[in-house]
Amino acid sequence: MMRDIVTLACTECKRRNYTTTKNKKNTPDKLEFNKYCRFCKRHTTHKETK
Repeated sequence: MMRDIVTLACTECKRRNYTTTKNKKNTPDKLEFNKYCRFCKRHTTHKETK
């Protein structure tokens, strides 16, 4: 399977909030999105975790 499920964690509170899929062949580096964190109650940077 080409697309793998990855988890996104908030960089401020370190909680895992989102899951998404990515193609590891096309994007070998870690994903980074600006998304809403319901624990911080604002938009923060979310990075890919294990």
